[in-house]
Amino acid sequence: MPHVVDRPLSLLRCPDGLGSCFYQKHAWAGLDDRHIRSVDGENTVVIRDRDGLRALVQSSVLEIHPWGATVSDPNRPDRLVFDLDPGDGVAWDDLVAGALEVRERMSASGLASFVKTTGGKGLHVIVPIEPKVGWDEAKAFAKRIASEMAKDVPDSFVATVSRKAREGRIYVDYLRNQQGATAVAAFSTRARPGAPVSVPIDWNELPSLGSGARFDVTSLLGRLSALQRDPWTGFEYAARPLEVAERQPRRRTS
Repeated sequence: MPHVVDRPLSLLRCPDGLGSCFYQKHAWAGLDDRHIRSVDGENTVVIRDRDGLRALVQSSVLEIHPWGATVSDPNRPDRLVFDLDPGDGVAWDDLVAGALEVRERMSASGLASFVKTTGGKGLHVIVPIEPKVGWDEAKAFAKRIASEMAKDVPDSFVATVSRKAREGRIYVDYLRNQQGATAVAAFSTRARPGAPVSVPIDWNELPSLGSGARFDVTSLLGRLSALQRDPWTGFEYAARPLEVAERQPRRRTS
């Protein structure tokens, strides 16, 4: 719930199964007015509680993609998302190394970072920030980090959307950090065979997972019951101003 309530949502609805899915970000007829808010002059879906989540399920929503900002402050993000999308030929160990590289660069910038599977091939590194800067500043910072990674380790990373350039490398997608962009929520199902789930994980367990689709609706409950602690403990208190990151010296590679 903390990852989806009070945020504008983009939703993937599949009313007749996986063969009839479509994205929807605007409110639709029949949706309870309690779940409709105006953001930038458009009627956007926003939920506040479990009843709101149930309403999405009843409307055949299989994927929930929230903004990186709340509906009360939609112009100032409170988290960054680095979407690591592996190209063909990228091994899981290389993807793990990429996530750890983002983590190291965030740490050098004075920012905390958390990781989750996507329910697909990739990983998301989530960075909580204080909502003090606008989308342009957030995107510029994320773009700088992605571009520096691509420049410092060009054999491993790319910061361009060109699919040809991604072969054998990891696309560090910084474009999730612009107004209106979204990323799949923690604990959201994916509209794919087997219903994989995007799951928060601990950095220490990352190497052993083997896949960004490691967990699904069948295996997730067993994982949750076996956990000794929340892998994202402290997330809600970890936000730092992005200005702090901009004042840090840039990381140099040997």
